[in-house]
Amino acid sequence: MKIFKPLLFVFSLLSALVLAPVASAGTPQTNADGVTVIHLDEYNGYFAAEETIAGLKAGTYEFVVTNKSEKLVGFQIQNYKTHETLEMFPLEPGEQKTARVTVTEEGVRYRCPINPTPWYDIDNVKPAS
Repeated sequence: MKIFKPLLFVFSLLSALVLAPVASAGTPQTNADGVTVIHLDEYNGYFAAEETIAGLKAGTYEFVVTNKSEKLVGFQIQNYKTHETLEMFPLEPGEQKTARVTVTEEGVRYRCPINPTPWYDIDNVKPAS
């Protein structure tokens, strides 16, 4: 029984360390002009979002994309339903660019058109309040 408490402590500590990055995703901030900002870091073959992208509402968004890889990458964002390209640009290593787009209830999807990355679908956009 004496070993149970230290094992439980170690398990709790490890669980907290593993879950901390997941739990630290922030809520997107909306500027005074009504534009919501989402930061995306692009690595070799995947994106990481600094803010949670679940439960977005229709409106104007700025996707601030930073190239964290050591090669040329790109960013393409489309309307989820129609596949109309809303913005597309290349990014050099370390470069940061912003795509300002209107997200409708139809949703959006994004990817890197240069590196093979899957589409990241945001198809559960709620109506604007």
